[in-house]
Amino acid sequence: MDKSTSSKPPVSRTVENAYTKAWGDENVVALIALKVETSEADSVAAEVSKFSEVEDVFLVTGDTDIFLKVRFPAYDELKEFVLRRLPGVKGIRETKTLLVVTAYKEGGEARRP
Repeated sequence: MDKSTSSKPPVSRTVENAYTKAWGDENVVALIALKVETSEADSVAAEVSKFSEVEDVFLVTGDTDIFLKVRFPAYDELKEFVLRRLPGVKGIRETKTLLVVTAYKEGGEARRP
């Protein structure tokens, strides 16, 4: 999700309800791509690492500067993180959130989908 000041919700209520229904009580895992101010990359990585829901933080090359892997007990908590908590980190210019649909291998262990 890009940072913006528009009042239009980033996800429609229909999509939000579908996510909540699909995930139910299962954990919601997402990968979040961050574009940051170059001079702030180390401090952004250090700050986002402090969030308990952030499992992994990677400084990467390419169109994205930092990737986060996050896990939440419910979709609403992911939404709160992306819309309210993450924007408070100084140096983040843009975010893009990708929901994990199926993990075939995680933490070095194969999983049965």
